[in-house]
Amino acid sequence: MIRAAAALMALVLTSGGAGAAGTVTPEIWPVPARALAADPVLEAQIDALLGRMTLDEKVGQTIMADVAEVTPADLARWPLGALFAGGNSSPGGTGLVPRERWLAAADAYHAASLARSGIPVIWGTDAVHGHNRLIGATVFPHNIALGAAGDPDLVRRVGRAIAAEVAATGLDQSFGPTLAVARDARWGRVYESFGSDPALVARLAGAAVEGLQGRVGQDFLKDGRVIATAKHFIGDGGTTKGTDRGDTQLPEVVLRDIHGAGYPPALAAGVQTVMASFSSWNGAALHGHQGLLTRVLKDRMGFDGILLGDWDGHAALPGCTPGSCPAAMTAGLDMFMAATDWRGLFQDTVRRVQTGEIAMARLDDAVRRILRVKLRSGLFDRPAPSERAAGLPEPGAAAHRALAREAVRRSLVLLKNDGNLLPIDPGLRVAVVGPGADDIGMQSGGWTLDWQGGIGRNGMFPGATSVFDGIREAVTRAGGSAELAPDGRFATRPDVVIAVFGETPYAEMAGDRPDLDFGRSDGGRAQAMLQNLKAAGLPVVSVFLSGRPLFIGPEMAASDAFIAAWLPGSEGAGIADVLFRAADGTIAHPFTGRLPMAWPGAGDAARIPE
Repeated sequence: MIRAAAALMALVLTSGGAGAAGTVTPEIWPVPARALAADPVLEAQIDALLGRMTLDEKVGQTIMADVAEVTPADLARWPLGALFAGGNSSPGGTGLVPRERWLAAADAYHAASLARSGIPVIWGTDAVHGHNRLIGATVFPHNIALGAAGDPDLVRRVGRAIAAEVAATGLDQSFGPTLAVARDARWGRVYESFGSDPALVARLAGAAVEGLQGRVGQDFLKDGRVIATAKHFIGDGGTTKGTDRGDTQLPEVVLRDIHGAGYPPALAAGVQTVMASFSSWNGAALHGHQGLLTRVLKDRMGFDGILLGDWDGHAALPGCTPGSCPAAMTAGLDMFMAATDWRGLFQDTVRRVQTGEIAMARLDDAVRRILRVKLRSGLFDRPAPSERAAGLPEPGAAAHRALAREAVRRSLVLLKNDGNLLPIDPGLRVAVVGPGADDIGMQSGGWTLDWQGGIGRNGMFPGATSVFDGIREAVTRAGGSAELAPDGRFATRPDVVIAVFGETPYAEMAGDRPDLDFGRSDGGRAQAMLQNLKAAGLPVVSVFLSGRPLFIGPEMAASDAFIAAWLPGSEGAGIADVLFRAADGTIAHPFTGRLPMAWPGAGDAARIPE
């Protein structure tokens, strides 16, 4: 790692890539293979549409509004181009609603958009590890776990299942995959990254896009597929001290080679949307960075789809507010994600075009890109969302849950196994302890039902399995027994104890932390529990639930075996598949996961060396 960093810095010094605020050298960036050839017929269709559109209709296409803030009736007055369901948003507001409500809303928005302008609306959602605002959907392991599994085919299959469940509720787009290369585990979005190695992220990026969208020339954006969104362009995983929405202070070649690693394969796979980052690069906010957004991504790398903003991300630019930001569109943003003032933004953008502050050519280019994606995805030709969804699997389908369980067991990383304690004989008496033993919300992490996730609500995960559910199933089938004792106080002395503990759910911003010492944030509770078990002479297997690697020295010392289980999602039973031998004593599923990030030492809060 250090030798590689030295070589990279030598390249910086000889390339002139100083990376001063706002400056770029486009010619040093890669030119990915073009996924989709230019289509004169499609471009002629776009010309015809642009030729009949009013200024209001053009501006409307550039605004994506939160469904909690817009009704189908609003689309008769405001010709919006897109909608999104935010981390706490659902059709009609913020409550969790069943699939039928999603479909009914999708039909209503679709019909209203066609009646107003004849151009169908796109509806997207943050399905970062499943359709995670829908009760009963399959919740897959977060990306950090898929990075530990390291298999592009698995990532592709997971993406396909997520796309099917999103499409089954009438939606058109997923705000994924996240292609951040997480370099500092203090960042609260580490679990959305595949890992800290740019080569790993590059290897999985194209597969993630193909899973959601399908393969170009085969099943690209056919029924059951959704528009993918590569995010967040660019450098969000490299901010100083791992601060969310912070500043990535790096030379341009380092930004390109580390944090840009996932974008060439994503573009080569045909990703149709790229989302700009909340973060800055060397002091210049990405939402207004014309050099990176236009000169690098669009002009040099050939991206011809939609460049989408993040949640009111334009408002962070100097002189901008949620309801006014001509600088973002001028820099290259095609579509605003307008979370809090979409009406004001619509009216202000119309005025800015009328006065010439936003060039009509720039607006037309943005609308052309939006229409191009809508035509490529077949939205103009498809029936109502509920009709499209009719033949798709129900969210939470058995095949999807089986795939999620496979992803869980393949992502587990064995960090310690003294005396070859693992895998365990399932015929033993087993005690399962710790706060994560029987909590599906805790094992799923953030972006699960709600933006920041939550604990203590197993009843909101029909069909899912907790870690304890899987253990109980495995040992009962083999003639053993399993006792659940979250506080570590069990009624019958067991042969072995499985302790399940770790981080409680969080998402962006709230997940940032000042250091990587798990015991400090946990208040020493897990350490005390494990030491008590150790003092009682019991063999202890620790299953650590976390969205990132953390220092767990005391906890590991008090354990005979230790597993990094990441955030496995709704199919916690996948952990038991690897913990136990088969009934005949064979090992059905060995540990195969590998660390996607370096594991920190005592009190280590530093970024991984570059």
